[in-house]
Amino acid sequence: MEPGAQTIGLAQPAGMAVPVKDDDQSSPFSGFGICCSCISAGSVGVVQQFGKFQGYMEPGINMYCPCIQSVSQVSLAVRQIECNTECKTKDNATMSVRTAIQYRINKQRLKQAVFEIDNPEAQIRAAVDNVVRSSIPAMELDAAYSNKDTLCNEILMSVKAAMHPFGYLITNVLVTDLSPDKALLQAMNAQLAARRQRDAAIEQGEAQKVLLVKAAEADAEAKFLSGQGIARMRAAIAEGFKDSMVSMSEGGLAPQEAMHMMVTTQYLDTLKDFANNPNKSSIMVPHGPGAVKDIEAQVRDGFISASALKPGQQQMR
Repeated sequence: MEPGAQTIGLAQPAGMAVPVKDDDQSSPFSGFGICCSCISAGSVGVVQQFGKFQGYMEPGINMYCPCIQSVSQVSLAVRQIECNTECKTKDNATMSVRTAIQYRINKQRLKQAVFEIDNPEAQIRAAVDNVVRSSIPAMELDAAYSNKDTLCNEILMSVKAAMHPFGYLITNVLVTDLSPDKALLQAMNAQLAARRQRDAAIEQGEAQKVLLVKAAEADAEAKFLSGQGIARMRAAIAEGFKDSMVSMSEGGLAPQEAMHMMVTTQYLDTLKDFANNPNKSSIMVPHGPGAVKDIEAQVRDGFISASALKPGQQQMR
């Protein structure tokens, strides 16, 4: 290697390096002429003399000799190409990777970019395919989606190193799309939909469980309060009967006569409530002349039976 030479590594299988000499760099044209050439902004003029590269002209008006020299414009604007690469992941999922490569010509290496490379876009696509097909097979499908930035950096470093000796600068690399096979994509969507339906069913079951528990708690509370109300009502009725018996006894009525009057009063109140009931329902109650005596006899027999059972219950205790 000559003194003052720089070595730039290329993405080659053998890991070899291509020597790039400092004198390979292009320089501005410093000649003179009798005609002028106008170079547009964003471009440079490639000057050849008898077919040999002499340098480049900056944008603006430049002089040259048309008989022995020629000037051709070359754009330095950033261009973009898209690459579609078919590959397989580590879990054998076929997918298509779409990559956008942004590049431009390096003015300092204009000679190599114009005269030493043919079809640079094809070489860029080949370098991109090489990196993608060596990186994606080492990843699973989910990891490929999550490591897009890593893949972009690998492509950028590899393609930049491969195209720099030929006068091309790779400014940016974007992975614009990762598309699995259509059948695989449908299976993934079906799996995701099934998972969401399962989660929805679980949530719905939990909601129904909460509703049932709350309904049971409300029913238990209602029955508890209803029992308390019935107990208070019966206590109030018993207290009312007691007060009525005391008042009747103080009025001179015997206990049997007081009981007869109370049963008769309750019977008449029941008939009154039945007559004023707005609901369309009916019950069968005795209403003949001896109905009150029959009810009174039943009540009296009940009290007698209860009194007869009390001594036996006390002996059992």
